[in-house]
Amino acid sequence: MPVTVAHARGDRPDRPPRIPEVDALRGFALLGILLVNALMMASPYALGVADDPGATTLDRTVEGIVQTFVVGKFYLMFSFLFGYSFTLQLASAERDGASAVPRLLRRSLGLLLLGVLHAVLLYIGDILMTYAVLGLILIAARNCSPQTALRAARIVYGCVSGLLLLAGLASLLMSDAEAAELDAELAAGFAGLVDDYRGDAASVVQANIGQLPDALLAALVMGGFVVAAFLTGLHCGKRRLLTDTGMGMRRIFVLGATVGLPGSLFMALAISGPLGPRWAVLGQMVGTVTAPALTAAYVCGMLRLMQTARGARIAALFAPAGRMALTNYLSQSLVMALVFTAYGFALYDRLSPAIVVLGSLALYATQLALSTRLMARYRYGPVEWLLRTVTLARLPHARDRSPATP
Repeated sequence: MPVTVAHARGDRPDRPPRIPEVDALRGFALLGILLVNALMMASPYALGVADDPGATTLDRTVEGIVQTFVVGKFYLMFSFLFGYSFTLQLASAERDGASAVPRLLRRSLGLLLLGVLHAVLLYIGDILMTYAVLGLILIAARNCSPQTALRAARIVYGCVSGLLLLAGLASLLMSDAEAAELDAELAAGFAGLVDDYRGDAASVVQANIGQLPDALLAALVMGGFVVAAFLTGLHCGKRRLLTDTGMGMRRIFVLGATVGLPGSLFMALAISGPLGPRWAVLGQMVGTVTAPALTAAYVCGMLRLMQTARGARIAALFAPAGRMALTNYLSQSLVMALVFTAYGFALYDRLSPAIVVLGSLALYATQLALSTRLMARYRYGPVEWLLRTVTLARLPHARDRSPATP
């Protein structure tokens, strides 16, 4: 049974219907993004940043599960969908008889401003700044053929993967004692970070600004994989491949799971499991390099699932959240900042990973319900509407932003 997700009421008759598969995948990706971000916002030790001497077996198990099945995968899924949606924006500009480049540059500027505010005020692990800057590569590559985009994605992925694996292997030259000493030096600064996040609003902002250089360095390391995902999405968008769920999707699912799961499991064992601290860097690199394979398996698995009756119902649940993904992404950070920092309850480094994950699932369920209600009445979420205004350099048409009429 093909996926059927009801189009938003009030859609303009001259505008082609949204692609439900893209919206559903984006809504699904929000869950993985939330789980990782929540753990990162909850504690300085989260997900193996440094060894937590107070971690219980349950804590390490929960983090190991998230590392195996979530870390790095949904970030790349978002990036792939960003590249895919880029082709839809090009088509929209062509339909409107407008030049695509000014629109896309304004959109990048809007994302950059939102990202800076997000990183400074709420969460240092922002992805919007990365998308705004690296999205310029998509603008430059907008006229390339699908084959060229895919070839470039493979080259970028291969080069970055080789460098990271070499760095991981080089880390094995350290002894366990040397690796543990480096880990202890990193953890030594966590007391001040905890004080800042539990202090007051000014200290929260100060802590975020202080971590910006490290965050930008991490974004630079991951940038190659983001670009590869962008270009892969561009390739698929130009060929409209998300609606093809035949044998090709099945092969990608099997191959992606076969390659991705062992790599992710090794990462979890190296970071949160029994392997010594000297294996942590190599585990991180192997997990990062194999994450795209598991991401591809998730995408293809979801697309095939959405062709079943049960999957269609799941897609209908995810799609509204995906339609307002930017609003949901930022509101996730707002809620978590209120929970973990001095903006609200100041529970930073006070909750176990299991509690954080359960709370994240409750927040996600709430977002699904609210998104369904909002998207039944409006075409865009509030932040999406704001970004569209910046992109178009004018207010959207009233029928794009007003409540639907019966």
